[in-house]
Amino acid sequence: KDDIIFAREAPAGNAAIIRAGQEVCLGQRTVLIRPDKKKVCPQFLAYYILAPKQQYELLGTANGATVAHVNIPIIRNMPVNLPKIEIQERIAEILSSYDDLIENNKKQIKLLEEAAERLYREWFVDLHFPRYENTEIIDGVPEGWKKQKISEFGEIITGKTPPTTKEQYYGGNIPFVKIPDMHNCVYPIVTEFTLTTEGANTQKNKFIPKNGIMVSCIATVGLVNIAIETCQTNQQINSIVLNDEQDLYYTYFTMKRLKALLEGVGSNGATMTNVNKTKFGNLEVLYPGNNLRKDYFDYCKPIFEKIYALSIGVHKLSQVRDGLLPKLMSGEIEV
Repeated sequence: KDDIIFAREAPAGNAAIIRAGQEVCLGQRTVLIRPDKKKVCPQFLAYYILAPKQQYELLGTANGATVAHVNIPIIRNMPVNLPKIEIQERIAEILSSYDDLIENNKKQIKLLEEAAERLYREWFVDLHFPRYENTEIIDGVPEGWKKQKISEFGEIITGKTPPTTKEQYYGGNIPFVKIPDMHNCVYPIVTEFTLTTEGANTQKNKFIPKNGIMVSCIATVGLVNIAIETCQTNQQINSIVLNDEQDLYYTYFTMKRLKALLEGVGSNGATMTNVNKTKFGNLEVLYPGNNLRKDYFDYCKPIFEKIYALSIGVHKLSQVRDGLLPKLMSGEIEV
């Protein structure tokens, strides 16, 4: 408890504090920092390392042609401006209150998604859907259902990256979704890169509308997100623009269950898994009858609306915390 893990690489400069009950084993890209609690509050030190000024100084020393890494002597010799221990503790308390709220929102999102997924498994995997006792099952397919290709759910769009040499194509208001933006979320609230209208219009057939379902299909496969607004993606992502809105949540969980299958069809002896548009579109899944899909959509809609609201909350809390962090560390805001 209260040890700090510092990442020397991938991504260099990241830091996390160990909480009570956690057990970890350090990999070679990480460093253990064990604070002397008589001199420094561990939480304060973790936040101090993550503050923009310290990150800039640490990463300014990072070297490595392919992967930036911070050398241990740099970490050992990093100067730390320490206010009185009571001030340290107060700063840590303020910032950790935001982290606690963020963590609580994330836990609620996880529980809500699990609730929707449980009903999905019950109805569409275990086939214990309403009135299933009176439904005949033939070759694993209930009466009124069918098997259909993913391409039949709607239009499949494989993303593309506009030329990165054209600065005028980037930095606008159109989200540009890449695989790192898809991790640990249902909706990609924030993307690292955005496109200008000019940049996006160089590939007008690559627009993904709101509620398009994005699936990572190269390298890291099987991540699934729902678009919150019109966006574009890079070439590692296949998206489904659904024909029928009521397929949204059924398709979302169906895609999440395809990870192992995607890994299988994308393995071709190369070093990187690659599920192209044709392979992706030709995958077959069960497609329930209209009434059951509608019932599932109606059940999930308020759940996903709550997930979206909580996701926005996480983003806004993170923004406030990140804005406070440098001001508290520099003494601009007194505590």
